[in-house]
Amino acid sequence: MDCIFCKIVNGDIPSLKVYEDEHTMVFMDIAKDVDGHMVAIPKKHIKNILDCDEDILNYLMATVKKVANYCVDECGYDGVNLLNASDESAGQSVPHFHIHIIPRRKNDNVDAWPNFTGANHEIEEIYEKLKIK
Repeated sequence: MDCIFCKIVNGDIPSLKVYEDEHTMVFMDIAKDVDGHMVAIPKKHIKNILDCDEDILNYLMATVKKVANYCVDECGYDGVNLLNASDESAGQSVPHFHIHIIPRRKNDNVDAWPNFTGANHEIEEIYEKLKIK
């Protein structure tokens, strides 16, 4: 498999592992865009959340929570941003399910919230389409 995250899991590509257990791994993001930026992944290759079974999703979210709590409780951060893009249409750049964990401090001048400007419909119209029946 030519997946960069699978190569990290298999040890073919070095990484700075922050956490690892039987099902998940968290490592430092090499982008160097924000101090402390990490990536959490399931070890099993899964394209994105749309293809993820509930057990793996639960393992991954438990890991994300553990790392987020550690950032706040032990490392002096105030909070975290969690970011995910599922599918190329949403901006997913690596086709292996992953969640970015970005530790935050008050007044750190990091703007991790995208400025969406593409709303073309009334909220009620979209609500009727998205409401799970």
